[in-house]
Amino acid sequence: MKKQIPKTVAEKILSRHAGKDLSAGDFAVCKVDFAFGQDGTSSIIIDRIREMGIKDFKTKFCMVIDHSAPSPSEGVSRVHKKMRDFAKDFKTGLFDIGCGVCHQVIPESGNILPGDLVLGADSHTCTYGALGAFSTGVGSTDLAIALATGRNWFKVPATIKIIVKGKLPKGVFAKDIILHIIGKLRSDGGTYKAVEFSGPVIDNMGMDGRFTVCNMLVELGAKAGFMPVDKKTIAWLKPRAGKNKSFAQISADKDAVYESVHEFDVSGFKPMVAMPHSVDNTAEASSLKEVKIGEAFLGTCTNGRIDDLKAAAKVLKGRKVHPGVKMIIAPSSREVYLEALRLGLVDIFIKAQAVIVAPGCGPCVGTHNGVLSDGEVAISTANRNFKGRMGNPSGFIYLASPATVAASAVKGRISDPRVYF
Repeated sequence: MKKQIPKTVAEKILSRHAGKDLSAGDFAVCKVDFAFGQDGTSSIIIDRIREMGIKDFKTKFCMVIDHSAPSPSEGVSRVHKKMRDFAKDFKTGLFDIGCGVCHQVIPESGNILPGDLVLGADSHTCTYGALGAFSTGVGSTDLAIALATGRNWFKVPATIKIIVKGKLPKGVFAKDIILHIIGKLRSDGGTYKAVEFSGPVIDNMGMDGRFTVCNMLVELGAKAGFMPVDKKTIAWLKPRAGKNKSFAQISADKDAVYESVHEFDVSGFKPMVAMPHSVDNTAEASSLKEVKIGEAFLGTCTNGRIDDLKAAAKVLKGRKVHPGVKMIIAPSSREVYLEALRLGLVDIFIKAQAVIVAPGCGPCVGTHNGVLSDGEVAISTANRNFKGRMGNPSGFIYLASPATVAASAVKGRISDPRVYF
């Protein structure tokens, strides 16, 4: 009997979906469990499906209108109508304006389970690694092929293991951890690699924090990432996917081979900021106190969840946004928005003179709801700070945790939030 080679999580999931034994570096055609597009990428998906004459899909599919929601222009409105018409014709799922960001509403829908293979026409599809899925972004044409055939080709990535230990200081959050890691390993440190997280800090981290960390792995160059599938994962999934669903307890084998292993002790970590115009251009927030800001944005698929809003509300409660700053808040989904209302967080934000906009991407991708002016400086909870990312190539974008963004909005300059915790 052939001895089974120990496997990483990525090797296990792709092997199961290929129906054969795979190791890092192998190529294979794998069955896809779920696929989706958003309003920035679905138009091409629709065109390719119609060109191929496809009448039904071989894998589960949905579309999300989130990048420009509600529509800010005639051109975008045409795309949205195209998506709505296509969803009716093919009787496929559509999350329309106000539902929220794809990387929040799709997990909330219960469609993603541990061990799944997921393709999204969006680069931050790696977010679903928080649920133990192999999820990765692809181009619109690749995604259309997956819909037509139910499969796609993959090169099995080598895996990096990251162990996070120590005691997390007050005022330091999951966003600070991943910014610190990206700053150390650099933006190309995980190119076409899978990343497995473990360690006591990860075990203690809530699901919102795990989504944040996995979301930003593509800024490390990674193909996919994985959090442990544990009691927290199952507790988050059960009310969404259904209590009677079985959840794969997927984990790496004890002797799995990793390309590299990195340990990070968070005990001395401080609030971090990614400076323009690269995510790995990091510095401690306290070192940037002379940087004045004009806009503070709280939201996105990275940090628009309920724990993120709670952290910002702790800073903003009883305080006002600086008169020289416009603060924009976008909950990541309708579910999150309703929970924020129930908890009184929205009341805190409005009294602080922040502006609440519809759940969606908006300012993060520079389409509407907060486009920067010439030379304007923004601090954002988003995942990218490239030139033009917030709609104006002459703007300057700093990335930080919700707490750091809120503290900076109050002070009018980049600020260390630890004094509020």
